[in-house]
Amino acid sequence: MSRAFVKEEDDSDRAEQLPDRPQSPHTNYVTAAGLRHLQGRVAELTERRAELSRQESLQSRQDLGVVERDLRFFEERLQRAVLVGPRTVPDARVRFGDTVTVCDAGGREQRFTIVGEDEADVQRGRISWVSPLATALLQAELGDSVVWKRPAGDEELEILAIDEGGES
Repeated sequence: MSRAFVKEEDDSDRAEQLPDRPQSPHTNYVTAAGLRHLQGRVAELTERRAELSRQESLQSRQDLGVVERDLRFFEERLQRAVLVGPRTVPDARVRFGDTVTVCDAGGREQRFTIVGEDEADVQRGRISWVSPLATALLQAELGDSVVWKRPAGDEELEILAIDEGGES
C-alpha cells in the first residue's frame, strides 16, 4: 500500500516540548522560606498544567508547553534543594541565611540577607550566596572590612552587624 493513503499521526493536539531551562551548576542551598517557595511553585504549576490539559484551544496547548517546561525546571530545583537550617553552634562569622549590615566608604549603611539563588531579590536586599557581594561577606566577622569586587570597581565595606538566620 502506498504511504500517500496512510494517515500521519496528528501532533496538533499535543503540547510542544520546549527545551529545558538551564540549571545552575551550584549546589541549590535554600532557606526554609526558599524551600516553601519552591514547593509552592511546583504545586501552582501542577495545578495550571491540569487546567490547561482540560482545554482544547491552540493557545492552551502552547501555554501547556511553557508550563510543562517550567514545571520540569522547578521540580529539579526542588529535588536538588539543600535546606540550610539554623546554626547548631554559635559562630561569629557570616553564614548562609544571615542578614548583614554593612557601611561603605561614604557612610551609607545597607542590609543584605544571603539566600539561595532562587530566593535572590536585590530590591528586597536578598542576595544569592554565589553573588560577588555574598562571596565577599561570607566568613567575615563583625568589624571586618571586606572588598566587594564589582564591575564598576572594587568597594570596601565594613561589617556593622550580623543577624543569624536573618529571615526564614
